[in-house]
Amino acid sequence: MLNNGGGDLDIYTMVLMGFGMAMDAFAVSVTNGLAARGRLLRCALLCSLYFGLAQMLMPLLGYFVGYGFSGYIQRFDHWVALILLCFLGVRMLREAGQHGRQITAVGRTLILTSRLLLVQAVATSVDALALGVSLSAIGANIFLAAPIIGLTTFCCCFVGAFLGRRFGDLLGKFAEIAGGLILAGIGLKIFLEHTV
Repeated sequence: MLNNGGGDLDIYTMVLMGFGMAMDAFAVSVTNGLAARGRLLRCALLCSLYFGLAQMLMPLLGYFVGYGFSGYIQRFDHWVALILLCFLGVRMLREAGQHGRQITAVGRTLILTSRLLLVQAVATSVDALALGVSLSAIGANIFLAAPIIGLTTFCCCFVGAFLGRRFGDLLGKFAEIAGGLILAGIGLKIFLEHTV
């Protein structure tokens, strides 16, 4: 039977855990704000909702999958993140090359579709799946931890999109190139953290 007690985690630890889990999603939100076409508020809300929900649901999924699959999840999570984020990064770089000089601060080319946001959300929350397995093992209160992680991610991503737009205005036509490099870099970072 699943233990929904508090384990050894207090609410402050859960908030810190939320910030740790949110950092990759924050960086991707900066990238989206940097290169996305359309209204900034819409971009910020979409990033926050998709990434916040993913970071809340993945620990729940990991928690209920249970400890028996922890080795399997931890063996492959970094590969999933590497492949998805590098794919998105290379695609952004290719699109930047195709648009060439048309990319400007007022003419961004990245369109935030549901599919794109879903892929980004999954890629940046795979670690949270493994975290959920770990929380299950220590008997943490997942019904408190998961919403805290999700809400923390929501707030970080909202701020990240606004920061990204500010940087995008400064970078002008290089915004999408920078965004592609950031996404690929995040994928590589996650991979190296698990293999080196």
